[in-house]
Amino acid sequence: MVQTTAKNLTLEEFLKLPETKPASEYIDAQIIQKPMPQGEHSTIQGELIITINGVTKPQKIARAFPELRCTFAGRAIVPDVSVFLWERIPRNENGGVANVFALAPDWIIEILSPEQSQSKVIAKILHSLKHGTQMGWLIDPSERVVFVYFSNQPPELFDKPEQLLPVPYFASELQLTVGDLFGWLLE
Repeated sequence: MVQTTAKNLTLEEFLKLPETKPASEYIDAQIIQKPMPQGEHSTIQGELIITINGVTKPQKIARAFPELRCTFAGRAIVPDVSVFLWERIPRNENGGVANVFALAPDWIIEILSPEQSQSKVIAKILHSLKHGTQMGWLIDPSERVVFVYFSNQPPELFDKPEQLLPVPYFASELQLTVGDLFGWLLE
């Protein structure tokens, strides 16, 4: 993870910079480049998007997006998975999905990479919860655990294969256990 202090660089100036690969985030006047996703990360991210969208998208309840820049409350973050309620998805003049998402996601999901700071990822989830996000997941593939952060109660740890993972109310049809999630790595 590359981190630089953005001396005198405002959020608006950061947003005008060319995109980086992997994406960079603007957090507390620092530019932080996300680590390049590796196999476990990419597998879980891809399967989550397919699974969440399979439950929420056909009925136009919500939609999951990979690596979507969300700009709100003085920060520009790029969660691994951002889920937005259908009516909160920014739209352009022809009704299509807009390019700019200037709001917090309803559900933020982060997948910890080996070289990533768990503290910085948790801080990103907590910032999102403070600004309207309903739920956050922090998935740690190396430990095979999921930390679930709620907007109105203490976080919980899920580390047993049979445990059903909590989801926001709008995704209540999604039935996913810890074992299901990490089982994707064996497929």
